[in-house]
Amino acid sequence: MAKLIDPKGTLQRLRNRYRLVIMNDDTYEEVATFKLNRLSVYIAMSTMFVVLVGLTVALIVFTPLKYYIPGYGSQAERREMMNMKVRVDSLEQQLRYRDAYWDNVKKVLTGDLPTNKDTTNLEVPNLEKSTD
Repeated sequence: MAKLIDPKGTLQRLRNRYRLVIMNDDTYEEVATFKLNRLSVYIAMSTMFVVLVGLTVALIVFTPLKYYIPGYGSQAERREMMNMKVRVDSLEQQLRYRDAYWDNVKKVLTGDLPTNKDTTNLEVPNLEKSTD
């Protein structure tokens, strides 16, 4: 049967104290001594990671380095691109209108007119004002 992970044992292992000694290799003199546990090392490394990521993001966001990121342009370039898009859309619409106009002119010149004509009689009411 598999041994289950003991949460108290894991927490105890995280809190076990260790000593980190930095020594001079030539004289064997202790230069620095640190008392650590796994939990403090984990917290310190996580804090350093978050701070470094935050500094990197701040460096990119608040400095001109963001313009070197592919796909990121200045606000003026974006505004100009939007204006160009609007102009291209209106030109495409004008081109469709012009093509439809010339197609109709060709049909009239070749006599290719639609043959279905509306021949329904309309009853127009008398719109004269009556004086009572």
